[in-house]
Amino acid sequence: MTLDFQALFSRSPNPYVVLDLDLTIVWANDAYLRVTARSRDEILGCKMFEAFPADPASEGFRLLERSLQRVLATGEADEIAIIRYDIRRPDRTMETRYWSATHTPLPDQAGVLRYILQHTVDVTELHNLRRGRDEAGLMRRANAVQDRNRDLAAESRRLLDFFAHAPGFVALLDGPEHRFTMANNAYRELVGRSDLIGKPVSEALPEVMDQGFGDVLDQVRRSGKPFFGRRMRVLLQRSPGKSAAALFLNFIFQPVRDTNERISGIIIQGYDVTEEVEYEERQALLIGELNHRVKNTLAVVQGLAGQSFRAVPGAASAQAIFEARLKALAAAHSLLTDAHWGSTLVAETIRRSAEATAGEAITRFTLNGPDVALAPQMAVSLAMIVHELCTNALKYGALSNDEGRVAITWSISDDADREFSLTWQEREGPSVTPAMANGFGTRLIRRGLSADGSGEVQMDFAPAGLTCMIAARLGHPDAPAFANTSLHP
Repeated sequence: MTLDFQALFSRSPNPYVVLDLDLTIVWANDAYLRVTARSRDEILGCKMFEAFPADPASEGFRLLERSLQRVLATGEADEIAIIRYDIRRPDRTMETRYWSATHTPLPDQAGVLRYILQHTVDVTELHNLRRGRDEAGLMRRANAVQDRNRDLAAESRRLLDFFAHAPGFVALLDGPEHRFTMANNAYRELVGRSDLIGKPVSEALPEVMDQGFGDVLDQVRRSGKPFFGRRMRVLLQRSPGKSAAALFLNFIFQPVRDTNERISGIIIQGYDVTEEVEYEERQALLIGELNHRVKNTLAVVQGLAGQSFRAVPGAASAQAIFEARLKALAAAHSLLTDAHWGSTLVAETIRRSAEATAGEAITRFTLNGPDVALAPQMAVSLAMIVHELCTNALKYGALSNDEGRVAITWSISDDADREFSLTWQEREGPSVTPAMANGFGTRLIRRGLSADGSGEVQMDFAPAGLTCMIAARLGHPDAPAFANTSLHP
């Protein structure tokens, strides 16, 4: 048996009218004509607001227009709990009427919206009865619910718009099969597919199942604990017929719970950090090549120095001093290599240089100060100064006997200049006498840390032990200052 739905709706006691996308009336049943006091010839082919004119500033006009526009914009049904919309009588006078309306989208076989079905109920008598508090309260509640629904609908549209255009990729999976129920633009661009909604991950993205992410999703659903991916390498078949692209992603699989605290799905949120990872890999490759060339250069310099000094009678002592300074420079270079030629900490710079010069005597050093980051050039200067001070201490100062000790302390100011102060203090060594001449080492120390010459160095050759105070302006920090710490080698 085949039903004639047009005949069925035509005989229905409920009023129905069909509008096209221009809001032109294309069909109406007998019940609709009776309740609106119109004939088919009067309304068919007319736009809704021409067939039933109203003041555009009136609430009824605005409610009806907004409801129809929401259906056109979203493709979803919309309801009006109660609306005043006056109807013209046959005598051309206007009659106050109240209605409840439902607007249902009618798509074609391809799912494209073609028409809107309006189901209209005349509730004028109910509205006019209002015989008691219950009826009045019902009407107020209906109006309040309608207002709240309008607000919620607007808020939902704003949230959906934010979701769709969020900079990070976001998707929502539902059920044990992990079916896509939502996916924003960034997620669709990431995976190179738009036909995700309603499909399980195993069907929509089979390549990620082969990489074990299906098991991870299952584990998140079973345990209720989120999974964090940090720079994880993921292969995605972003274009049909082409090889999978390797991407690096930061993401989280976060379980979603329903009102009964049961896990109903998983939300995926994250960012594509492929460019960042590839940049760092290229940077590491360049730094590695730089380090290799610098080490080769230092080795060549050491070889040339050895050949040059051998040709000079009595130059063995000078050669030893030069090679020691070259060793200190190499130690500073190794520290910068470990830090990828970024900022290095004062404590580590001092420790590396002192160990390269003083050897086992490093146990007689005490280092105390906050974690302060130095730019590469300043770190090399500090390493060379520490080398010269260590050499002097080994020859004439606190490290030339078995009891002497060296205390190195530093601090930094909190103002914009970030004044850095370092004190080298020797104690329990032999009695000290001022240096008679300023050799290269002394000149290197007195040059200080600042490349612009704005720093200050003071050397006090007191009998109790040498005290060297160094000050420099660090300016804007490359890295934030940390809590004060004490280091004892």
